Amino acid sequence: MSEQGSIPDRLVIAIGGNATHPEGIRGTPSEQAAVAAGLGEALLPVMELGNELIITHGNGPVVGKILMRQSIARHRVEPMTLDICVAHSQGGIAYLLMQALENALRARGNPRHVVCLLTQVEVDPEDPAFRNPSKPIGYFYTEQEAKDLAAELGWEMREDSGRGWRHVVPSPKPKHIVDISLVQTVARSGAVVIAGGGGGVPVVRSGRGQRHGVEAVIDKDRTSALMANVLHIGDLMILTAVPRVAINYGKPTQQALDRVSMSEIRALRAEGHFPPGSMGPKIDAAIEFLEGGGRRVMIGRLEDAVPVLRGEAGTHIVADEIA
Repeated sequence: MSEQGSIPDRLVIAIGGNATHPEGIRGTPSEQAAVAAGLGEALLPVMELGNELIITHGNGPVVGKILMRQSIARHRVEPMTLDICVAHSQGGIAYLLMQALENALRARGNPRHVVCLLTQVEVDPEDPAFRNPSKPIGYFYTEQEAKDLAAELGWEMREDSGRGWRHVVPSPKPKHIVDISLVQTVARSGAVVIAGGGGGVPVVRSGRGQRHGVEAVIDKDRTSALMANVLHIGDLMILTAVPRVAINYGKPTQQALDRVSMSEIRALRAEGHFPPGSMGPKIDAAIEFLEGGGRRVMIGRLEDAVPVLRGEAGTHIVADEIA
């Protein structure tokens, strides 16, 4: 089922990186555990539906912190490449999520399992994103701090939607999710599957089928869209910090969107309503998902997950044929 107002039997949920590491926390173990516990409570009603469920998550704040730790310790400890940092963030975030989601289920007497699959995602080594870093990660900085870091560490720094300056890295498009059949098998077994974390570990493949990592962070919403398309899952839910997508954001004429067609959202994107540093990547992923055969993208707040599923909250972007 995938019409608005129904609960889908199969679902991919993409959780934003700021939901697993919100602004305003230091990132201590106790803070991270508390955030994860809150996620578990928010997603419990969805997990208890018993539907086929795959969860992806962002890693922007966390992988940026890993890079900063490395830069501070670089004269004592050899830094890891960015792909390994992504793998570290994928495993660490998934560990906290697995534990929190299962704890929430067990508190209700539900025996459902939650598992994580460390996920590699193939990209094109010639993707133009490698020549134009655009994915913001890590902390926000003042302009002077950004200039100092660029000079000291060679980081590419850009202003991010009026919120400050951030480190940006290449973000190539996902081409193939490695072992996607295993993701499908585990999801069909009844377990909640966490996969594609941080957009997946970015790798390229040689002509002989051998893979190696590359320095990049893939957009998790695009990976989520590709995963859902490949698995023929018609519903994608993107959970973020805002209740709905809006046009003219931050202006007196700001207007929240309830239900729009793919053609309508594409036209609004062409008018410049969705900046690259904020809602833009989510809208791009939504369009790609619908163009790839998806039927409905739901965008809303984490705490509104079930109302969003039922069509009572959030923004619903639907394929033209069902609009």
